[in-house]
Amino acid sequence: MKKFIAILLVLACVFAFTACAKETPAPSEAPVATEAPVVSEAPAEPEVPAEPEVPEVPEAPAAVLTYAEYIAAELDTAVTVETYVQAKQSWWDNKATIYTQDEDGAYFLYNAACSEDDYALLVPGTKIRVSGYKAAWSGEVEIIDATFEIIEGSYIAPAFDATALLGTDDLIAHQNEFASFAGLTVEAADDSGAAFLYNWDGSGEDGSDLYFNVSLDGNTYSFTVESYLTGAGTDVYEAVKALAVGDKIDVEGFIYWYEGVQPHVVSVAPAA
Repeated sequence: MKKFIAILLVLACVFAFTACAKETPAPSEAPVATEAPVVSEAPAEPEVPAEPEVPEVPEAPAAVLTYAEYIAAELDTAVTVETYVQAKQSWWDNKATIYTQDEDGAYFLYNAACSEDDYALLVPGTKIRVSGYKAAWSGEVEIIDATFEIIEGSYIAPAFDATALLGTDDLIAHQNEFASFAGLTVEAADDSGAAFLYNWDGSGEDGSDLYFNVSLDGNTYSFTVESYLTGAGTDVYEAVKALAVGDKIDVEGFIYWYEGVQPHVVSVAPAA
């Protein structure tokens, strides 16, 4: 009997253990990895279209003045003219001083911007378009701070006979023109009786400007051989050095002005 009871107890224990085993919860499954939340990027800023390139518009060329408009223009104002080279006075430091003229009047260009190569091209008759500023110095009206370009055309001005205008107010209207003066008498240049001087006060030497006096109808005028224009060794320079007081001469030159008329002479010959 005891043996039977013992068997029952063993079976009871086995069943109890099995039941407990079934009630024991299974170990938790490993957590399932989840994808990280997607963070949206900030929307890209829209591209700003580049500013369209605005082509440079060249300045309109200045209006070309007639000679009458040039004369009427105020001093220190910008001027543009078309004119023709008649003679060249000098070139240095890329600047040129030039006598020019058209059919109506003349223009003196002082220290215009000019390369040495361009200076060589400025032969008498060459047409140029000039832009600069109208100025005056001691009565001489000129164009300063100028630039120029060579354009098509050619003109050589004939000598204007200005003899009858010497001593009159009308002569200045022909300032800078190429002119002739006939039947002048050589007067003493100073108290020593010299027919000419090197420089206006006699302080120069051969190669300097020559100054000499001439008279007409009782009035005396100072004429100059500008050494930069026609220096030592030129025909006119040597002709003036050979003058004697009392000589009768004909003269050609440009009607330059310095506190009154003071032509820059390019030709001297015995009076016809």
